[in-house]
Amino acid sequence: MKSNALITLHEQQNVRFSESQPNGDVTKRAAHYHHGMPTASGIGRRRAGPSIEDVARLAGVSPQTVSRVSTGAPSVRPSTRAKVVEAMDQLGYSPNRAARALRNGTFGTIGVISHSFQRTGEALTVEALVEAAEPEDYSVTLIHVRNPGPESWETAAHRLSHQAIDGLVILRAERATPDTLSLPAGMPVAVSFSKFAGHYPTVSADQVKGSEDAVRHLLDLGHRTVHHIAGPADSEHALVRTATWRRCLLEAGVRPPEPLYGDWSARSGYEMGRRLAADPGVTAVFCANDETAFGLLEALREHGRRVPDDVSVVGFDDIALSGWASPALTTVRQDFHGIGRALVTLVLDQLRTRTVPPAALTVVPTELIVRASTAPPRR
Repeated sequence: MKSNALITLHEQQNVRFSESQPNGDVTKRAAHYHHGMPTASGIGRRRAGPSIEDVARLAGVSPQTVSRVSTGAPSVRPSTRAKVVEAMDQLGYSPNRAARALRNGTFGTIGVISHSFQRTGEALTVEALVEAAEPEDYSVTLIHVRNPGPESWETAAHRLSHQAIDGLVILRAERATPDTLSLPAGMPVAVSFSKFAGHYPTVSADQVKGSEDAVRHLLDLGHRTVHHIAGPADSEHALVRTATWRRCLLEAGVRPPEPLYGDWSARSGYEMGRRLAADPGVTAVFCANDETAFGLLEALREHGRRVPDDVSVVGFDDIALSGWASPALTTVRQDFHGIGRALVTLVLDQLRTRTVPPAALTVVPTELIVRASTAPPRR
C-alpha cells in the first residue's frame, strides 16, 4: 500500500488513501496554518481541528469550492480539485460525512466484511478496493468478523444495520450463508466467490482453469500422479481446487491419492509436507496456495528431497515472495487487483443505477507462471 496512507484498524475501520504529492508552496502554507491556526476561545486554547475556511485559505479558493469538492460535485476543475485535496491532506481535514449524506443521500463509504483480513489474498484485494474507490471519492470501512462461526456473522449483520455505508463487499465468508448474514434491504452488495454466489453479483478468479493448468502442467512433465495439500474444508475456493485436481487425475486415468488438508498457512504446509517428504513415491505436489507451498519446500529440504530434482511443487496465488523462494515457485497467478476493482465497480454501478443486477458471476482469468520448482521426474 502507498506509504502516505493512513490506516486505522479497529473492529470497524476507515481506510483512506491520498495520492496527491505535496506542493512546496502548499507545504509552507500548511506549516503556517498548523502553527498559527485560530483558537476556539481567543485565549490560547486550540481548536479541535482545521475548518473548511482553513482549507479554503490554504488552497486559495472559496469555502464553497471546498464544499463542492467534499461532496463530489462535478462542477470543479480537476486542477482546482487537486489543490483542495492537497490542502485537506496537509491540514488533516476530513469532510463531514454526515453532512454529505444529508445533501447527497450517500455517505461516500463502502463496507468490506471478512473474518480474515490478515491473509495475503484478502490484504491484496482490500488494497485494490481502496485504490479503486478513492478516485470515485469513496472510502472503505473494514468490518471484521472475529471468528467464522454463525454467531459472529449474526453479530456482524446487526452492526451492519447501524453502519454509515452505501454498499457492501463480502470478501471471505466460508461459514456464512445468506441465512446467517441478513443484510439491510436494498443495500448494494458484491461478493467474492463464496456461499453468497448466486445470491449477489459475484467476482472470482478462474479457480477451475487455474487448478487445471497446475495439475496438467505436472502431468505433462511426465509425473505419474500429483499429490495435493488442500485448503480448509470449509473454504469454497479450496473445495473447487481440490475437486478440479481430482477430476484432472481421473480424466488422465490416474487414481487420485488422498489429499492432505491444511489451513492455508506455511506451518500447515510444513506439517503436511513432512508426511509427503517421507514417501519416496511422491514426485509432484499441487498446493492450495503459495504459503502452503513454502512450508512444503522447507519440509522437503529437511528430508533431503531436492526441488525440482526429486519433487516438483506448484502453488496458487503468485504472491510477491513466490518469485524469491528457493527455488522460485511455479504457481497460478490470481489477479487480486482485478478482483478488487471489479467488486467496487459492481457496488458503484448499483448505487448509480439504483437497480439490483442479476446475481451473475464475473470471472477474472488466472495464469500459470512456470518457474524453477517444477521439472520432469528423474528416470
